[in-house]
Amino acid sequence: MQSIELSAEIDQNQQIHLQLPKSIHAHKAKVIVMYEEIEQPLKPLTLGLFKGKIQLSDDFNEPLPDSFWLSGQL
Repeated sequence: MQSIELSAEIDQNQQIHLQLPKSIHAHKAKVIVMYEEIEQPLKPLTLGLFKGKIQLSDDFNEPLPDSFWLSGQL
């Protein structure tokens, strides 16, 4: 079994058209299609949507008590 690599475009009908070199004289072929997904552009982030909606407690940065770590429950 021999192999060659050809580049092709997939058209709007999801079809691929290949033109084999004239040097290939075969009756059967196995075609494997490897394709790249088109990356969708990311939507721009809008900062500040939830400004003022979240409040942290005054002791947010304080260490948690031993009972938190040793109770086995969260």
